[in-house]
Amino acid sequence: MEDTRVSAETGPASEGGRDEHVRRVRLPADRRTPAAARALVRSVLAEADLDDLLNEALLLTTELSTNAVEHARTELDIEVVADPAGLTVTVSDFATGPVDELVVGIRSDTENIDEVSERGRGLMLVDHFASRWGTTYLPTGKGVWFRLDRPGAAPAGPVALEHVPANGGEGTVAASSAPSAAAMSELTQTSPDPNADDPLPDFAADLLTRVAEMVGAAGGVIRLDRGDGQGTQPLARYGRQPRPGNELLQVPLAVHRPYAGELELDAAPSAYARPLAVLAAERLSLHLENDRLRRADVRRQAWLTFLAEASELLAQSLDVELTMALIPQLVVPRLGQWCAVHTTDEWGRLRLAASSHADESMLPQLHKVLQEVGPESVQARLREASRSAAQVPLGPPMEGFAVPLIARGQRLGTLAVGRHLRHRHDPDEVAVLEDVARRAALAIENARIHAERRRVAQTLQQSLLPPVLPVVEGIGFAAEYVPTGDDAEVGGDFYDVLPLPDGRWLVVIGDVSGKGVQAAAVTGLVRDVIRVLVGDGKPLPEVLARLNETLVERGGGRYCTLALAAVGPGRYGQLDVSLHLAGHDRPVLLRGTGGAAFVGTGGTALGLIDTITSPTAEVPLAAGDSLVFYTDGVTERRRGRELFGVDRLRDAAAPLAGYSADVVAARLRATAINFSVETPRDDIAILVLRNDAL
Repeated sequence: MEDTRVSAETGPASEGGRDEHVRRVRLPADRRTPAAARALVRSVLAEADLDDLLNEALLLTTELSTNAVEHARTELDIEVVADPAGLTVTVSDFATGPVDELVVGIRSDTENIDEVSERGRGLMLVDHFASRWGTTYLPTGKGVWFRLDRPGAAPAGPVALEHVPANGGEGTVAASSAPSAAAMSELTQTSPDPNADDPLPDFAADLLTRVAEMVGAAGGVIRLDRGDGQGTQPLARYGRQPRPGNELLQVPLAVHRPYAGELELDAAPSAYARPLAVLAAERLSLHLENDRLRRADVRRQAWLTFLAEASELLAQSLDVELTMALIPQLVVPRLGQWCAVHTTDEWGRLRLAASSHADESMLPQLHKVLQEVGPESVQARLREASRSAAQVPLGPPMEGFAVPLIARGQRLGTLAVGRHLRHRHDPDEVAVLEDVARRAALAIENARIHAERRRVAQTLQQSLLPPVLPVVEGIGFAAEYVPTGDDAEVGGDFYDVLPLPDGRWLVVIGDVSGKGVQAAAVTGLVRDVIRVLVGDGKPLPEVLARLNETLVERGGGRYCTLALAAVGPGRYGQLDVSLHLAGHDRPVLLRGTGGAAFVGTGGTALGLIDTITSPTAEVPLAAGDSLVFYTDGVTERRRGRELFGVDRLRDAAAPLAGYSADVVAARLRATAINFSVETPRDDIAILVLRNDAL
């Protein structure tokens, strides 16, 4: 920044060769540039002892520099020249344009201020307060300058004519009643309170009061419609209500949709009324645009949060009916007055799956309208939306629109949404609803896939378990089975009771490693091999050896633990049990007279190595005695880091001495399940064998 005293000869900065204070600086096209330009002018005025020109100089400098930043969008050269008679400020930019003229503006009694204001509100202020002003066009750009002469000082150059309104007739505003520089400066620099929660009402009221007082208005109002369904509302009022028959000054607010509004003044016509009203409307519009953008940003953030929460809720449900019932609850009332979900059946017909209305008493009418048929019915429009895979508007009486539900290229149905009574869906809401439809369709499809997987898993699981246990005189059988928490997965636990050729019964319980279809295939293989070998009369040690060979060869790396018990009648009413364990947990012997203990000798799991060992244990069961078999889903049930364990199982079985097999199995299942609030991580299988002899 340069500060020198020179004697200029020509140009708007030259004033007859007097000593001058001159400063020149280049500033960027930045919102802070007007403040920097004001600081430059203030410092020059202080050095030249021209403080009486401060208000006018700062006001005009702000207008010219702001105008240049907004429209030229290039760097600016600011030149400030002060001499004993006054001040000259030139603002130059580097925007390209015609360079064939030099325009100098000197106020005169033949120039209408409204014509000047058409060039911009900044030039209106310059024309009002400057002694002289003008524009220059140079090869590098253009500049606008103004001259302020000190009151009482001899003008340096052409004398500025006293301003007289253009119409000059009766009823005009005299020059003495023109707005002061201080009032104009306050009007152009007033701004909302940055710390207020909603500063616009107070800011609008302050702005309206200032402009109304400047033009002598008896009343005024600023109306605003934010497009939120509440219609046009007064944002600020001044003075009395406009009298009927008065010609009102109305200026629309320059805001973007969905905002709309106007500033209205009950003011007598004058040269300054409309330009000042336009100036106030522009200042308010700027902050309304900021408010619109801020609200839009907050709204979009809210929509993103809503979509994230909706996705989470939809993903949590893998039940088809529950998922479809949840969709209308998400939409109403936030995104619509009513909502209906229709799904497509296997014949391509639409079926109402779920619906909701903000007014529950309107649900019967909504259902009636949705069931109507005809070329103009809602049903026809829904079929069109499903067929065309595009958004389709819905007419009265249930006005709204329908979007298709499409997931993975499949048309699942439609989502129909009704608009609120006083609010039409804006583009953001339509986009959110289309996004909700996509997420809802995907959730419905996922729920259908899961339902199909669950049905297949349940069917496959049931095929691996006996439908009923046999009824044998003197022997009681009971079983409990709880699948893993993921009901779409097939577990590897199984049990079976089948007759032996020698008249005895074989009790089988096993656990194949892993879950899913592969584990189910191995389970089916083990079950079938046992049935074939036992039916051929093979002894149990050979059955286990042959089964081990089969799993090593065809098990795909999966292994199996197994417990086999051949049960037959013995002497004195007891049952003789030949027990073979292949890597399986030892069963619990529950005495009818009281007491529980583990029995049997552990052996080698099947499918791991070529040769196995499986010692035979003979266990006699007296009348009332029970033998409890189980899988590791019982003993490995977790509560945090704590396991249910075999000791807790034995202790839980001890009080059940003397009870029937059904009661023992059911009580042990309940004890294991109630040990933890978590869903089972592994299958739970319990099989009880009891001597029911009297």
